[in-house]
Amino acid sequence: MHKLFGDKTTRVNIDAPVTVWSIVFLAVLAPAIFILQPGYVQGLVAYVGFTEEQGGQIVSAEMFGLATMAILLGFIVERFNWRLLSFIFILIFLLGNVMSLGEDSFEALRATRYFAGLGSGGLMSITFTMMGLTTRTNRNMALIIGSVLVYSALGLFVMPTLYHTFGMDGFLFFLVAFSIAGLFFVNKLPCYGPVNTNKTNTVSPLSIPSRLALLAGVLAFNVAIGSIWVYIFLVGVNADIAEQSVANALTASQLTGIVGALSVVVFEERFGRRLPLMIGILGSAASIGMILGQPSFLLYVIGVCLFTLLWNITLPYILATLAFFDASGKLVVQGISMQTIGFAVGPTLAARLLGVGDHDTVNQVAIALFVGAALLFFLVLGTRRAEQR
Repeated sequence: MHKLFGDKTTRVNIDAPVTVWSIVFLAVLAPAIFILQPGYVQGLVAYVGFTEEQGGQIVSAEMFGLATMAILLGFIVERFNWRLLSFIFILIFLLGNVMSLGEDSFEALRATRYFAGLGSGGLMSITFTMMGLTTRTNRNMALIIGSVLVYSALGLFVMPTLYHTFGMDGFLFFLVAFSIAGLFFVNKLPCYGPVNTNKTNTVSPLSIPSRLALLAGVLAFNVAIGSIWVYIFLVGVNADIAEQSVANALTASQLTGIVGALSVVVFEERFGRRLPLMIGILGSAASIGMILGQPSFLLYVIGVCLFTLLWNITLPYILATLAFFDASGKLVVQGISMQTIGFAVGPTLAARLLGVGDHDTVNQVAIALFVGAALLFFLVLGTRRAEQR
């Protein structure tokens, strides 16, 4: 047991390339379903026979599992061996995918995906925690985001062919194999790690109302993301765009997302935080406005590419804003909890809205959430800016 998982005496250079890339690999495995959600929901509807509402509820169950474990891990991550935790989370995700094989019962599949989400959420949180301790944090976070988007681009491109050839089980077998591969990277991870507390604040603490407003903005932004992302494939299909063409458009959008993530590394704080946030959030609303109604293929491509570009620019700035106002990191942890809750609530909200409307209804509500999030960030950042003059 000690040889595999190590203990508090085991020393690991967290900046070593083999450790960094092991963390990156597992950080891609963690959201393996979420990042391919549009294609997965399309498969549930077209190849398993669920309704669009049921497909949304199934992935929402997985996101609630992800949120549950992500929140719980915030209380226990410093107390247990990280290698052991990672091993357990991978096994949970692996078992959840095995139990999902051949399952066509709505209630049973919803339960197995919730279980898989527990592993996914735990692995996602612990990999970001480990990467946050590396020296070149910005670069290494960009490696995670870029690798996730490359995986997403390739996955969304091949999913229609995979479904046509092997059905839904073909995709689940891939996730099983991906999970097994992840087990071989566990012994390269650090076993424990102190939280980096060297950072000091140069600004006064946020008031409780301002803190709550920021967290509400994070929640609104991610509920909007979650509600849009789950059905964005079906929006294209329902606009009479061919399935593979939709997949190609979403693949292209992931490539633009890589550009967005890397641009944050290049520009960092050159334009401050408020301006990039306003452009990113309100631009996201505008991009979704492009795919309302019956968009042409060209308009659909532009809309989804702009949406993914701005999403991956905005998210790092949101986390940086939270970190700026709280050197202890507690506000960041709370923000990540709001993000995972948003990813869980978004698909549920979208599925409910489809019951009384259509995809335009879902996207219009998401646009309103984006505007609300932008307003909250603008008010808090504007107030703090005035205070510091």
